[in-house]
Amino acid sequence: MRDMRYGGTLSQWNDDRGFGWIEADDGGRLFVHISAFEPRPSADQRPRPGLRLEFAVGMEQGKKRALRVAWRAATSVAAAPKAAPRSRRPASRSEARAPQGWHASSRFSYGVLLLWLVLMLTAASIWSVPRFIWLVYAGLSVLTFMAYWQDKWSAQKGQWRTPEKMLQTMALVGGWPGALLAQQWLRHKSSKTRFQQEFWLMVLINVAAVLWLCSPYGRNVLG
Repeated sequence: MRDMRYGGTLSQWNDDRGFGWIEADDGGRLFVHISAFEPRPSADQRPRPGLRLEFAVGMEQGKKRALRVAWRAATSVAAAPKAAPRSRRPASRSEARAPQGWHASSRFSYGVLLLWLVLMLTAASIWSVPRFIWLVYAGLSVLTFMAYWQDKWSAQKGQWRTPEKMLQTMALVGGWPGALLAQQWLRHKSSKTRFQQEFWLMVLINVAAVLWLCSPYGRNVLG
């Protein structure tokens, strides 16, 4: 037996934390999480207040929430058809694979990691990079990976999220290798364009700063 479906309008939405509230057509207010949307919104098609939705209702952790939220279908149904539907041509492969906002591919991400290792090993052989730097990178990478995992788990459960500024700060001070692996393995924060742009800026600043500090010029400046 199929679940009953309801209609409503998205009245509030917090995109950074991935949740909002729906005003149901028959009255009432329901919590909705990004993980309930079908299909999952892409980076450049985020939910916004005023969006028409169709959904089922369920209970999680003792409170009502919207489940299996059909947002594209609901938007199209809200507009009254003016003419008989026309046959649509099947989408080409290039259209089906069109990128949804900028994000780093797995090949690019792993390539950056490999290039960084080569640069660091080269610097170690020429300038004798202190061992504690490797330990800092390793420790912060583990902590950052766990922060990404915790944030994704919280997003799926509708609980308190780790602020994006915290994730970016952890990447800046040396945890970016762990963040990069978390983005690829957990598929978290890997398709949000603004976050990705800020993240790669943090990577560039960190790598440039560490290499400068390890160089003879940087050591002379620091005394």
